[in-house]
Amino acid sequence: MNPFQHFDAEIRDRLAALQREGLLAAGLDFKHVKVEAPKDEAHGDLSSNAAMVLAKQAKKPPREIAELLAKALEEAPGVQYANVAGPGFINLKLNDAFWHEQLSQILSQGSAFAQSSMGGGEKVNVEYVSANPTGPMHVGHCRGAVFGDALANLLTTAGYDVTREYYINDAGAQVDVLAQSAFLRYREALGENIGEIPEGLYPGDYLVPVGTQLAKTHGDALKSMTENDWLPIVREASVQVMMDMIKNDLAALGIEHDVFFSERTLHEAPGGKSAIGHTVETLEKDDLIYEGVLAPPKGKQPDDWEPRAQTLFRATQFGDDTDRPLKKSDGSYTYFASDIAYHLNKYERGFTNLIDVWGADHAGYIKRMSAAVKAITGGNAALDVKVCQLVRLFRDGEPVRMSKRAGNFVTLRDVVDEVGPDVVRFMMLYRKNDATLDFDFAKVTEQSKDNPVFYVQYAHARVHSVMRTAGEVLPGLDDSPNDFSDGDFSLLKDDSELRLIKQISAFPRAIETAAGAHEPHRIAFYLYDLASEFHALWNKGKENENLRFVLSDNLDLTKARLGLILAVAQTIAIGLGILGVKPVKEMR
Repeated sequence: MNPFQHFDAEIRDRLAALQREGLLAAGLDFKHVKVEAPKDEAHGDLSSNAAMVLAKQAKKPPREIAELLAKALEEAPGVQYANVAGPGFINLKLNDAFWHEQLSQILSQGSAFAQSSMGGGEKVNVEYVSANPTGPMHVGHCRGAVFGDALANLLTTAGYDVTREYYINDAGAQVDVLAQSAFLRYREALGENIGEIPEGLYPGDYLVPVGTQLAKTHGDALKSMTENDWLPIVREASVQVMMDMIKNDLAALGIEHDVFFSERTLHEAPGGKSAIGHTVETLEKDDLIYEGVLAPPKGKQPDDWEPRAQTLFRATQFGDDTDRPLKKSDGSYTYFASDIAYHLNKYERGFTNLIDVWGADHAGYIKRMSAAVKAITGGNAALDVKVCQLVRLFRDGEPVRMSKRAGNFVTLRDVVDEVGPDVVRFMMLYRKNDATLDFDFAKVTEQSKDNPVFYVQYAHARVHSVMRTAGEVLPGLDDSPNDFSDGDFSLLKDDSELRLIKQISAFPRAIETAAGAHEPHRIAFYLYDLASEFHALWNKGKENENLRFVLSDNLDLTKARLGLILAVAQTIAIGLGILGVKPVKEMR
């Protein structure tokens, strides 16, 4: 049972009863009624704004409504007392028996207790990573990859039907540069001395295997071709090898996508019209394209700027700062035109809930893309762009900037290979995505409370250590939470035990709140707080023998406490699963 949902329903039922009794007007709109946790736990376990949001409609002072509702709620099962605070907030204190029953249900439901129907099966497209296939992914891509994957897990847990998508930027000048760089390595593989890599080409050693593969497949045949002939061959082979490398690096983080969408397909016109052409035609039909001249850029004008007629999208009609060009001076489509076509494609595949995860360098692109999505979907689709800020790498406080493999940046694989995927994933999520993240190789592997991934994993491992000890007192003991659901939890009376039950009970709410905000870091924060409550109870047991988890002379209390800590471990395991981190039963 989710206590927030349960008492939300209780409040609505009692409001309806007050209406039937003539104490409240009929026809009130309850949609803004909410049940939250009070900011100060001394005020109770739950708080509702019901009287505040209904006062104007009901034409009654909020405190008058609050007093009626509080009196009615005191009769609800599980309520110890209900009182009115401030201008009309209703605070509820729930009795211990309610929390004991909560624990029993959490254990009997297993991992299902965290599942939510909030999403109602709605289709959501989460596009993340989408790194250019021109080299290995760097640590900045790593953050976006982890964030997007955890967000997809979170939304799935919250009841959405999620598609994980990667947009392959395999069209445009940068892919031609990749092919030219690979062709140089191809010549090297054939025995040529290519000297220094020319400026403007990709210098990393990661292209050496591409050149070797091209030489193995084509021999020296490509050397006799013109660039126009060999370029598409080398480009396709290079992109394939790069994507295989990227997929392999993502797999090291436990990340897999459902869809890999090629940008190049938007430019292809097998039936006479490309997807971009279709998009432009769609915008034209709605009179959203015109030929015009843009105002000069603000600030210092570039030397080569000149006013010229362009094909423009009426982006300002949809909240953008200026209208946007869809064609370059040579008549080819802009990147923006491709991006509009791509998002129209998503919409035509049935997605009205779109989430894009971008790097910090793309933040200025959000307004125009949001405007485009409004235009091409008639306002029927929602686009949420989540920007992942920079990751700064340190080693013992000193910046780390270079990689042997890539030549000029630290790769995702460098970081994963050094500290492991679980540490990388948790630490990339232990800060809000739009805040810069400092990642110190020494600090993320130290075993202390200051290292959140260790602290949370240690709580899970500690529970299983207790279970191994308990097995000596209770031979044949199983560590399945369901086997402990029938314990006598009324024996759990200490404030620390009750606080822990309340913290676990808040997990489904934490999932729904995080999913609604598209913020998986909230789960990482929740897990740290839960681990902290557990470790605090553990420490109390060290000081007070009566609070120890295993008491050989009181097996009923032992079983109740084991049920409590198994619920902790179960919750941590579910939460870590959302973050893509494997829980451990032993720390090594």
